[in-house]
Amino acid sequence: MKIKIERYCDTDKNKWDEFLDSSKNSHFFFKRDYLEYHKNRFKDFSLLIYKDDTLISLLPANIDNHTLYSHQGLTFGGLIVNTKIKLETMLEIFTSLKEFLSSYHVEKLIYKPSPTIYHKYPAQEDLYALSLNNAKLIKRELISTIDLTKPIKYSNGRKWSIKKSKKLSLSVRQSDEIESFWYLLCDVLKSNHNSEPTHTLKDLQYLFDKFPNNIKLYFSHDKDTLLAGALLFENEQLSHLQYVANSKKGRKMGALDLIIDTLILKSKEENKKYFSFGTSSAKNDIGINLGLIDQKERFGAFGVVQDRYELKLL
Repeated sequence: MKIKIERYCDTDKNKWDEFLDSSKNSHFFFKRDYLEYHKNRFKDFSLLIYKDDTLISLLPANIDNHTLYSHQGLTFGGLIVNTKIKLETMLEIFTSLKEFLSSYHVEKLIYKPSPTIYHKYPAQEDLYALSLNNAKLIKRELISTIDLTKPIKYSNGRKWSIKKSKKLSLSVRQSDEIESFWYLLCDVLKSNHNSEPTHTLKDLQYLFDKFPNNIKLYFSHDKDTLLAGALLFENEQLSHLQYVANSKKGRKMGALDLIIDTLILKSKEENKKYFSFGTSSAKNDIGINLGLIDQKERFGAFGVVQDRYELKLL
C-alpha cells in the first residue's frame, strides 16, 4: 500500500471540493473558489494525497523561495483528512511528503494545523507526526472562544450595554450591503488602529456572493444611520466573527454588543458548538493585545490555541 502525492491542477477542482465535504477537519475556505480569489498573490502548490489510488488527504499550500507554506492566504490549514485515516497512515503521509517536497528542492515546511474547534471529529494525528519528525513550534496565538454547549456568562458591563441598546430600541438585521460595511470598517480601522482590512472591497464582495451560506453580514441602525456591523463566517459547528466595525455613536449606544449578543444566541439556537472571536495578536512582548482579549472574555470567551510549526527538510 503506497502513498502517492500529486500537485493540484484545475481539473481536480470537483474532486478537491467533494473530498472536503466528507473530511473530518474541513472548512469552507479550503474550497477552491475561496483559495483562488487571491491566486495572483500566491504561487499555489496545493497537494492531493492518495493511498492505493484512493484520495485520503489534501494540503492547501503555496510555495515561496524554497519554502512550502500551509496556504498563506488562509488563517490555518494543514492536512485535510477523511474519517478513515489512522495514525499509521498519517506517519506514512509525512514520510512521503518529505520525500516529495525534497524532490522539488523545498527546504522547509511551515505548517498551520486547523484548531480543534474546527474539527468535526478529533483530527490531531498530524501534530503527533510533526513531533516525531522534530518539527518546531514557531508561533502560538490564542483564539477567544465561547463553548455554546455550556452556560454563557457575560460580565456585568456587557449585560448593561446590551440592556441599554434594547432600551434605545436598537435592533439587528441581516444585510447584503457589503460596500456600506466595508467603508465603515475602513473608517474604524483607520481612526483606531491606522490599519486597513485584510480583504479589499472587491475580494470581500466576491467571497460574499460566492459563499452565501457561509458568509453573512449583520447591521444595527439608528433610524437611517448605520451604527455597527459584523461579518460572520460560519461552518457546520462554528460561527466566527471575521470583521466587526462600531461607529462612535454605535459605541455610545451599545450597538455592536447587541449584534454580538444576537449572533451568539442565534448560533446557540442553531446547535453550533462554538462561537469564535478570533485571535488578539499584537506586536508586543507577550504577542497579545490584552485590552482586546479582555473585551472578548467579557462575553464569556476562553482561549483555544492556534499554532504554527516549522519542519526542516534539508
